[in-house]
This record gives sequence, structure tokens and C-alpha cells, in this order.
Amino acid sequence: MFFIDTHAHLYLSDFEQDRSAMLEAAQKAGVEQILLPAIDSETHAALVAMEEQFAQCRAMMGVHPCSVKTDHQSELSIARDWWSQRDFIAVGEIGLDFYWDKTFVDQQYEAFRVQIEWALEKKVPVVIHSRNACLECVQVIKEYKGRGLTGVFHCFSGSAEEAREIIKLGFYLGIGGVLTYKNAGLGAVLADVPLQHIILETDAPYLTPVPFRGKRNESSYVRLVAEKLAEVKTITIEQVAQVTTQNAHALFNL
Repeated sequence: MFFIDTHAHLYLSDFEQDRSAMLEAAQKAGVEQILLPAIDSETHAALVAMEEQFAQCRAMMGVHPCSVKTDHQSELSIARDWWSQRDFIAVGEIGLDFYWDKTFVDQQYEAFRVQIEWALEKKVPVVIHSRNACLECVQVIKEYKGRGLTGVFHCFSGSAEEAREIIKLGFYLGIGGVLTYKNAGLGAVLADVPLQHIILETDAPYLTPVPFRGKRNESSYVRLVAEKLAEVKTITIEQVAQVTTQNAHALFNL
């Protein structure tokens, strides 16, 4: 029984003291691969270095919407530079975030579209961050209908309507620790979503699942997400592992 953590920021300083031990624990928990999304130029080098050091890790490249500010053209240029040097498994994480700040909404839209074009050019998926902006991201993706764009809405925690819209696009739902939160309501939404549209993630070090909520998240905890999903859908964890792993392999061409 194997899992893929499709979204974890393990290159951040949160893991400096025990990175190797944490990856070993993930392997023991059945996590065969861990996909690392980019944030911005401050961490790109650490991201790439981690992929080079640890065989189970694969890197993406992109500019996180919260890093899209007055210097967004510079950030895009640096990320594009990395793409000119080598290939990555996806463009990510990219998208829109209207939770913290709406100062740079226009710039976020611009950066999102620019990076979608990179994905189409490179024939790789996009990994979408859509905090307080799920349907807005859906509308942008609809602009590219018929052009072969694929991807995932990372950290999905939305409504049944939003889930349906994402699935209609042919995109996956990235499900993590929020599923285990008592008042999130995500279990009721996912009960009717076929497993064929779901991949698993942690978003480590953030959004730690119960019973470790409040502590640092890590990739081994993707198994807790799988257990909860199995409970929600009244199937076995082995079924969850098999299908979500197949989905991740298909989406990211692993």
C-alpha cells in the first residue's frame, strides 16, 4: 500500500533539524513520493537542492499568488529562468489568494495566466492555490478549454458546487488535513465525489491533520488523511491508496 503526498513544502526551514528522519518516517508510512511546490525566489534554490538530495522528492516551479506583489515581473522572470535550465513535474503552486490581501488582484490574475501558458508550452499540469478564490480560479481555467490544460485545485475545502465545477474542468481535488477537522464540513462534500477525482496531500508544514493539529505537519501524516477519506466513503484505506496513487501518477506523469 503506497501513497503520494502531492503537495508539501519540505524544503522550508521548519524541517532543518530533522529532514532526513522525517523523510524516513514518511517512507515507513508508505509514502513513496513527495511532490514539492514552489513559493518564490527566496526558496527556489532550497527546493531544487532538496529534490537533488532525496530521491523520493520531485520539484515543481512557479510563483505563489501571495508572492505576487509590486515586483511580480521579477519573480516571474526568475521562475521562468529555472524552467529554461531544466524540466519540472508541474507549474505550481500558482493561482489566486484573496484571503490576506487584495492589493495585487490584477497582478495575481496576470501572473496566473502567464504561468498557465508555461504549463501548456511544457505540457505539464498546474497546481492551483485558490484561497477565497475558488470560483474565480475556475473562471480563469475555463478560458483555456480545449487546449489540454490539466491540474489540481490544491487544498480543496470548498462546497459541493465548487467540487462539481472543478471536476467538470477535468481537474483533480487535492485533499489534505482539512478533511479531518470536525467543523470543516468537507467530508459531506466528498462523500459524493468519486475517488477518481481525488489526490492526497499534506501541505506540510501547514494544515496538520487531527490528532496532531496545532503541531508541524509532515508527509507521513498523509496516511491520516487517507484513513479519514476511507471512513467518509465507507471503503478501505487500501482502495484509497490505490486509486489516489494512480491518479497522482496519471496527473504528474510520474
